[in-house]
Amino acid sequence: MINKVILVGNVGGDPDVRTLENNVKVATVSLATSERYTDSNKQKQERTTWHRVVLWRNLAEVVEKYVHKGSQLYIEGRISNRQYKDKDGNDRYAMEIVANDMKLLGKRDDNSGTTNHNTDVSPIGTVPPPSVDEMPADDLPF
Repeated sequence: MINKVILVGNVGGDPDVRTLENNVKVATVSLATSERYTDSNKQKQERTTWHRVVLWRNLAEVVEKYVHKGSQLYIEGRISNRQYKDKDGNDRYAMEIVANDMKLLGKRDDNSGTTNHNTDVSPIGTVPPPSVDEMPADDLPF
């Protein structure tokens, strides 16, 4: 069986980066992907889908340094569904993309250190995601 997701989209807000007890960093970003199509009335339409992306360890460190609202990212990962209890004890469910590869799209601007989002892909790094045993059940990254 294969569980693989590839997304290219724009970050909707600054990443949320946390350091867990064991000094492991985890980052979450909201990534928007868009689909353009022509409806039955010959009108052009656009549909945006938001994805919650979780990045661990070195990828989280890269996200913390270089990713901001509006950044364009290439993400490879897997779909993960989790069940957890909220602070009131209610069952909650989350579907997210656990990234195992990320590329920041664009190139560094020589003057400001920011990213120009209309250029070629430049690789940042690849780190394997944690195993299920390493993910804290009660310490959610959001």
